[in-house]
Amino acid sequence: MSEAASSSSTPKPSSAPAPKDVAVEDIEKLLSREATAFQREMEVERILKAFKLNPYEILDIDQEATTEEIKKKYRQLSLFIHPDKTSHPRAPDAFDLLKKAESDLSDKTKREELDAVISQARAILLKAQNLPLNTRDDDPRLKELTPPWRQQFLAKAKELLIDEEVRRRKAVKMNLANEGLEARKKEEEVNAKKRKAEEEARWEETREQRVESWRSFAKDSKKKKKSKVAILG
Repeated sequence: MSEAASSSSTPKPSSAPAPKDVAVEDIEKLLSREATAFQREMEVERILKAFKLNPYEILDIDQEATTEEIKKKYRQLSLFIHPDKTSHPRAPDAFDLLKKAESDLSDKTKREELDAVISQARAILLKAQNLPLNTRDDDPRLKELTPPWRQQFLAKAKELLIDEEVRRRKAVKMNLANEGLEARKKEEEVNAKKRKAEEEARWEETREQRVESWRSFAKDSKKKKKSKVAILG
């Protein structure tokens, strides 16, 4: 056999990578799924621990976020921690909190009221540090603060939001009390009219009886008068 024929019949080593062991791939997939499940549960816990009156904190998004950015973040989080995708027992609660947070920030009036309170918290803290109100969060002077700026900011915002919620609830309670008083007045007026109508109805029902009584009285009086005249005559 020739040398050329001999070399052509010799098999060449394959340059393709060897297939990964099936057991190793299964382990990696399992670890990946467990890591994702753990992240989902951690996100559920974060949402549940977030301050309920601050939708920005629940959605973990900046106050300057646009409406589209808020909707996008809501979609991402709601899909990530959806009760169908995590076994966390309180995933439905976290899902509802996300939905309410997105709804509040989509409401122009509610968001403006919320932003006003949060901006007030920021202004109070910056004023206490003798810093201008337009100081940015990434300003080096804020990074040197202890406790950290964000921690102070969230705490002050929480304080003011609680105060605002207390005032709101008092106002609602007062309105309900006023509405209750007004309702009682109307009820008393209705009852008074009802009593008057019943009295008038009873008066009408006894009208014939009163007329008959008067006729009987008048008739008896005439008889007595005639009898008296006859005796005198």
